Amino acid sequence: MMNYPVLASMIGAFNPQSCRKSWIGTVLSRAKLDAPMLPKASMAPVEWHIFEGLTPYEEVVASMERRADAIAAGQAAEAVFLVEHPPLYTAGTSARDNDLIEARFPVHRTGRGGQFTYHGPGQRVAYVMLDLKRRRPDLRAFVCALERWIIATLDGFNIKGETREDRVGVWVARPEKPYGALDEIAEDKIAAIGIRVRRWVSFHGIALNVEPDLAHFSGIVPCGIAAAHFGVTSFADLGLLVSMPEVDSILRREFEANFGATTTA
Repeated sequence: MMNYPVLASMIGAFNPQSCRKSWIGTVLSRAKLDAPMLPKASMAPVEWHIFEGLTPYEEVVASMERRADAIAAGQAAEAVFLVEHPPLYTAGTSARDNDLIEARFPVHRTGRGGQFTYHGPGQRVAYVMLDLKRRRPDLRAFVCALERWIIATLDGFNIKGETREDRVGVWVARPEKPYGALDEIAEDKIAAIGIRVRRWVSFHGIALNVEPDLAHFSGIVPCGIAAAHFGVTSFADLGLLVSMPEVDSILRREFEANFGATTTA
């Protein structure tokens, strides 16, 4: 039987659910999943690119795909692109048409895993192009490493981020908000994950809500999660007014802890 990393790499997109179960539902060892995704000693540092201003979605996706192809061909170093986009919605490979409530902004169909999400000013999007074949060819472990990266970044600002078995992304408990119908605690998503892998090189990545206009999420069912006690949040919504450079600094520090050295491009 083909294992899930090979299958997912052939399909191209990976929709990260729980990092605690395999593709076929077998519980995996947390020690295995938590192992580092560090590069081989001979690999160059990951190039760290920060795009100034609002970058058009089509422009950065084209650059990302070219870079991923060059990495796979051994012609370029790994890279991370940090961007902010003008307001837009993206639809992943699992997106359901009825989750687009109102097309308030341009809608882009994309090959990443996942459903509908929003990108816009005040949200840090990190496109991550890593050669997993030369690191560790395990998609589940890679997604877990992305989650650890986000959670460690949030911890740098005293925000407790958590993952859930049945929901993608990183969540923050909101006990001050109304509970669910079955007395479930309210939780808000602060970061989304959606990746694609081609020839074992990753692209697309994460979106972290720093200070976006949260009302812009109302045009979609974010990531297909419609329960009333689940919502979206941000640093600002949680009462933390921080600048994007401050967030970028901690993102870089924690990226290096999980993925290895970087160099400013």
